[in-house]
Amino acid sequence: MISEENILLLIPQKPPFVMIGRLLRADENGTRTSFRINKENIFVEMGRFQEAGLMENIAQTAAAGAGYLSRLENKPVQIGYIGAVKNLEITGLPEINDELVTEIKIESRIFNVAVVSGTVRCNEIILAKCEMKIFVSHIGESPVSS
Repeated sequence: MISEENILLLIPQKPPFVMIGRLLRADENGTRTSFRINKENIFVEMGRFQEAGLMENIAQTAAAGAGYLSRLENKPVQIGYIGAVKNLEITGLPEINDELVTEIKIESRIFNVAVVSGTVRCNEIILAKCEMKIFVSHIGESPVSS
């Protein structure tokens, strides 16, 4: 759907802090991305992508979906802030060259807060899942303004 070359148009993050590669699907209910881990990634230690990278991958998947929908409406990409992480389960750490497929589902939206559930898979095996509360703001707003 959206290639690696264009993914930066959908998210506020910039290299080296980009933890998604391609947008595979996005609609008002959820988003799916893919990401191939390279050895230069800031979250790679001893050949493995670390827990913080998996959480950021989930958050950026949510951001990419929101960015895609905003761009469809000719609106600016919004900035999101992780407000809370709940029920985090990490069952494995992927290695360099592994490809992650991450899916988020929008559980609820109230004002400028979205609650999403996210799942990260590698070779169809679930490596991480959690629920995130994300505060969304426009550029220049504080994360708790409405």
